Amino acid sequence: MPNPYSEIFKAPGAKGFAAAGFVARLPIAMAPIGIVAMLSQTHGEYWLAGAVSATYALTNAVLAPQISRLVDRHGQAKVLTPTTIVSVIAFAVLLVATNQNWPIWTLFVSALLAAAMPSMPAMVRARWSEIFHDRPELNTAFAFESAADELVYIAGASLSVGLSVALFPEAGMLASTLFLAFGSAAFILQRSTEPRIRPLEHGGGGSAIRQRPVQIITFALIFIGATFATAEVSAVAITKELGQPSAASLVIGVYAVGSFVVGLIIGALNLTMPLQRQLAIAVAIIALTTLPLLVVNTVPMLALAIFVSGVAISPTFITAFGLIERRVPAAMLTEGVTWVMTGIGIGMALGSFATGWVVDNYGAHNGFWVSVAAGTIALLTVLLGQRSLGGERRAVSALPQPAE
Repeated sequence: MPNPYSEIFKAPGAKGFAAAGFVARLPIAMAPIGIVAMLSQTHGEYWLAGAVSATYALTNAVLAPQISRLVDRHGQAKVLTPTTIVSVIAFAVLLVATNQNWPIWTLFVSALLAAAMPSMPAMVRARWSEIFHDRPELNTAFAFESAADELVYIAGASLSVGLSVALFPEAGMLASTLFLAFGSAAFILQRSTEPRIRPLEHGGGGSAIRQRPVQIITFALIFIGATFATAEVSAVAITKELGQPSAASLVIGVYAVGSFVVGLIIGALNLTMPLQRQLAIAVAIIALTTLPLLVVNTVPMLALAIFVSGVAISPTFITAFGLIERRVPAAMLTEGVTWVMTGIGIGMALGSFATGWVVDNYGAHNGFWVSVAAGTIALLTVLLGQRSLGGERRAVSALPQPAE
């Protein structure tokens, strides 16, 4: 039986854009924590480091879907080139401003402009969709991308902090900026796999977020994202309470490993069950596996419970992006994918805040109640949206072309 992952990379240009896209997306994980590591060392104030990092992250969450919408209208190369240049220059200014101790307002302005960084995972998935549209190989490609996302978050944050601590404060952000510049350049130059621009349907000039499937999936994944953040914050708090704070990184790593392994397995299978049902099952598993987290009282139990709770994350992502590809008009695909990813980021931010508040006020073990609540809301959202998520892609009719 042929390896399904080797099969998808037989497509012309697939290896090139997938490799470039992986490098270019590393700043997604490296930049937010890299800003914190850099400024906390150079300025000695965590509030400032957190505020600048939040300025970048929240602005990027707002801008990324708009940039992706422009990509759908004008093509990847025309939009990614100027936005990436702006982001790279802004990150460079942030590095210089930090090193030279420029006024604090320059840190915020440069972080604000750096948020023009496009959503590279959405761009890569759009290229896979162009190659394998309506073919079973697309599920495998999306599984590979979910695994790549896991690796980015596992390796990116650790690399950024590790470089800043081991070399010099700006090292992590410098590496992140170089990855963005060279990875994006390599990706943009590969024009042969760039998705073609598709015409809009009549009255289809609005945002992809107006599409009911995008609304349902984005809302559900806000709460799935909250479960990620809850697991991380609670793991740190509980291991500290148990007197083994160094075990937190191992526990969080186990969480990602479970998702990574199961995602690769799912991607190798050619499941025939409707995607909306697969999504409901995956989210139901996430919701149910939050319950054992409430009763853990040792580090090994915590690691096991975290591992089990992570097994359905990649399958959730795979089916969610598959549904977006299936149900959203092709002319809005990149924006639709980006909205879903933005939802995950928003959920992680809200989950971190909510869990931190619960831990501070009610104790470390009660932080996982945020996961229980978030998982329940996500499951109800997906179950109530089954009818809207079913079916096929809406037909796209071209706008009338002007006479020559």
